[in-house]
Amino acid sequence: MVPSSRHQAPKVILLCGGQGTRMREETEYRPKPMVEVGGKPLLWHIMKMYAAHGIGDFVCCLGYRGAMIKQYFLDYHALSSDVTVALATGTVEYARRDVEDWNVSLVDTGEHSMTGARVKRVERYIGDDDVFMATYGDGLADIDVSALLDFHRSHGKLATVTGVRPPSRFGELVHDGHDVTSFDEKLGGDQLISGGFFVFDRAVLDRLSSDPSCILERAPLEGLARDGELAVYRHDGFWQCADTVREVELLREMWERGDAPWRTWDDRVADTDAHPGRRAGDQVEALLRAVST
Repeated sequence: MVPSSRHQAPKVILLCGGQGTRMREETEYRPKPMVEVGGKPLLWHIMKMYAAHGIGDFVCCLGYRGAMIKQYFLDYHALSSDVTVALATGTVEYARRDVEDWNVSLVDTGEHSMTGARVKRVERYIGDDDVFMATYGDGLADIDVSALLDFHRSHGKLATVTGVRPPSRFGELVHDGHDVTSFDEKLGGDQLISGGFFVFDRAVLDRLSSDPSCILERAPLEGLARDGELAVYRHDGFWQCADTVREVELLREMWERGDAPWRTWDDRVADTDAHPGRRAGDQVEALLRAVST
């Protein structure tokens, strides 16, 4: 599913500047969006989710160790392709393999800037677009991005936030007397929290400030809510933030066992040797699909 042909695909602002202090083991030497799941950064997984809906124009708001994110994308084409180097001349030829057709703007928005300031500081990269999307660099979900965008355009308000039910940080102990019958992760009830994945009319930019202290989730969103200009898109599917080492390990385990609900893109029939982070079961799944058809 892709955005309606009546509108061009919006740009996506990715908030990549935070330090991730609650997972110091992973983020002491790299920004949190570069923490890897399945051999790929969290940031790549998020971008793939949008790209599955025909959206491939991204603006990354850099801060803490932003140079690492710049270097990742500067090297992306070379590391994703077969390369022939003529040593005498220094010329390089790329044999394009499976390289995504994305445009990625990498913008330094300040090491200590808050979320609202980061969005405001990339205003010039939004251009004249009437609508843009935004999300954090540490949350994975199986959200229908096209449906989210259509929902925003339908209600006429300035902003939409995706509401999710948070996974419990504890397991549900199901028992019969002294015998435990199951131990499962469960959702934390029906109360919705913000899962990110915003859609904004460009008029929202007028409510933001480039002052480093401007926090998107405080005065700007609270003011939109008071003015009746904020709608919630309810997402009852998978959503998981990567805020702690435990949560990252959970996502890694899901990917490794071939149970990654956020993997809404279909690239499993491609050559897995070109993608060392790809799931080991992909080739088997492709064979099973071929046999069943």
